[in-house]
Amino acid sequence: MSRRNKHPEHVNHERWLVSYADFITLLFAFFVVLYASSQVDKRKVGKLAMSIQVAFQELGVFDTSSTQIPLNDSEAIPFSKIQVVENTERTSDMTRFVQPMKGQLSPSPSAPMKNVQAELEKALAQEIKGHIVEVKARREGLVVSLREVGFYVSGSSTLRPSSKDAIDRLAAVLQGRTESLRVEGHTDNVPIRNRRFGSNWELSTARASDLINVFIERYGFEPRRLSAAGYAEFHPVASNDSAEGRARNRRVDIVILNPPMVDLASASANAAGHAP
Repeated sequence: MSRRNKHPEHVNHERWLVSYADFITLLFAFFVVLYASSQVDKRKVGKLAMSIQVAFQELGVFDTSSTQIPLNDSEAIPFSKIQVVENTERTSDMTRFVQPMKGQLSPSPSAPMKNVQAELEKALAQEIKGHIVEVKARREGLVVSLREVGFYVSGSSTLRPSSKDAIDRLAAVLQGRTESLRVEGHTDNVPIRNRRFGSNWELSTARASDLINVFIERYGFEPRRLSAAGYAEFHPVASNDSAEGRARNRRVDIVILNPPMVDLASASANAAGHAP
């Protein structure tokens, strides 16, 4: 019998292409999943940061934010754009980002100020309407701004006689309260040099000190509640490049300070202890 000759097997040198193609496909799918996850995470982190910021603003811990709230809450909110800066009007519904709290987790520093703010706005309604007084809430408490145009002669620390009625109404609201008051003098950036004041530092400090003397001597405020500060032109609320901005910066701020958190906690504990 004759033996059949075996044909040598053909070796396929291109089989690696199949494995390589599978690897590239899996690698592509992996990066697609990573990209999709990163977009979702960015949106979630942005919404989380916005929720935290809004919640703290509602509690009065942070000042008003300039962050632009997107019209569609599905848009990504980059975390780097979550800022805590001041004075932007809220035009969006904040409840889309943070749900209203049910109950109160802890005493809010701004809560004791709500009543006094309402009383001040009622007592000084005429001056507020005339834009010579502004009442606004800040992180540290309530600020009553007295514009120079309604209360002081330019370059002087003495109150105008015509402002006595407004000061009477202001003092009537604050006189019986216990919060500490800090009186701050502010000026614009125009240098001053007259017989009494050699700089804006001296003018701003004198206005704050003179108003404190009025509170003590005329209205009987407890001196330990009061403190004075002069900031010259270095804490503006508007640009000094225009006459209107400089007029807004020339002011005396009465800061009604939030009670310390320790006092609030003690008051809550005492109230709970006396509850039936």
